Amino acid sequence: MNITKEQVDELNAILKLNVEEADYQQKVEDVLKDYKKKARIDGFRPGKVPFGMIKKMYYTSVMVDEINKMVSEKLLGYIRDEKIKILGEPMPRENEAKKIDFENDKDFEFSFDIGLSPEINMDVTDKDKITYYTIKIEDATLNEHIDNVAKRFGEFIPVDTAKGDELIKGNICQLNDKGEVLEEGISVEEINMSLDMMKDDAEKKKFKGAKAGDKVSFDIKKAYPNDTEISSLLKIDKKEVEAITPLFEVEIKEVQKFEKHKVDQDLFDQVYGEGNVKTEEEFKNKITEELKMNYERESMYKFGIDTKDYFIKKAKLSLPVEFLKRWLVETNENLTAETVEKEFGDYENEFRWQLIKDHFIKKYELAVSEEELFEYAFHLSQNQFYQYGLYNVPAEHIENYAKEQLSKPEEARRLRDQKFDEKVVQFVRDTVKLDKKDITMDKFRKLFEN
Repeated sequence: MNITKEQVDELNAILKLNVEEADYQQKVEDVLKDYKKKARIDGFRPGKVPFGMIKKMYYTSVMVDEINKMVSEKLLGYIRDEKIKILGEPMPRENEAKKIDFENDKDFEFSFDIGLSPEINMDVTDKDKITYYTIKIEDATLNEHIDNVAKRFGEFIPVDTAKGDELIKGNICQLNDKGEVLEEGISVEEINMSLDMMKDDAEKKKFKGAKAGDKVSFDIKKAYPNDTEISSLLKIDKKEVEAITPLFEVEIKEVQKFEKHKVDQDLFDQVYGEGNVKTEEEFKNKITEELKMNYERESMYKFGIDTKDYFIKKAKLSLPVEFLKRWLVETNENLTAETVEKEFGDYENEFRWQLIKDHFIKKYELAVSEEELFEYAFHLSQNQFYQYGLYNVPAEHIENYAKEQLSKPEEARRLRDQKFDEKVVQFVRDTVKLDKKDITMDKFRKLFEN
């Protein structure tokens, strides 16, 4: 089997493979002999089917399979041995594949388009200058965060009367247009109804001063214009909401008001574990440290975006555009040529950044150890628990969850790629000249609006 490379231009080439009958004949014969041993055909005992019949039935399909295997192996081997840096994957040349006649020909020529990676000669030095934003922790932000923690651990407590933002617990039933209980109407016991979620002030006002034992009639569709909320409250299908008459009566069993947790020792213990935080000052310091960590992540996220933009502009890499457009369409069933054409600018920059990252990783010998990967998975897992308000999960549970994620090959590969991204950005931050700017969180968020 012979293979040659034909250079089209700096970024495109064609690989041609010539396959002769002698290249595949023996392998096809061996497969057909194996078929003969196993074939079960009516009128013949197992293993006694004439070889000529087996060959007539299966020769072409076996030949196609064996040739495809050989071509694939030869193609990838050639690219590897010749150290050809490609983008995407080799693709059969359009129209030429249609000329191949497996039924009648014995010798074949296969042609593949390949997109070539551009050469990168670029360093990261202190002559490079990239903006790094440090987000200031303002008193209002700190107090708001503490307030949110207190709310997260708050609870509903009974109160005498409703004022407008309470939770009403009781029974609800449908009324007719005369204000009487509707026979065979909707009736639900043990409901929880939030006055705070009511959208109509006039309907909400009907509950002002209401207490346990009172009955209050109201228009449920004015109070809750959202069909999903009504279906949930009345325990009916959302499709049924439109047809119901809107007048309902609530028999109040209890009025409850939500109260956030006091900033006290019990809150400290619930959030950080018993005895780990002993004073309000320690609590504020702990919250401040968490905010710093969160802000640092956000700053690094923005720095990563700016790093990507900076080096893409600096590198000025040309790409085999038409090849990549075709490759994206042919390898992604959810992408159309129109979509790729419209959004190719984003794809193009992702290709460029991936090439630049790989260049930096190789040039500066950046690596991710197993210990680093596990630590990264641990912190991501811990943050997941934090998002659900679980601040006091034992370390061994987080470790087990992280190990479980890393035991999945696809997930482990994804996490390793993310850690490499982080490594590259951190290396750039440690090397380039930082144009440091202090900024408030409000102004920082506005940076993403453009």
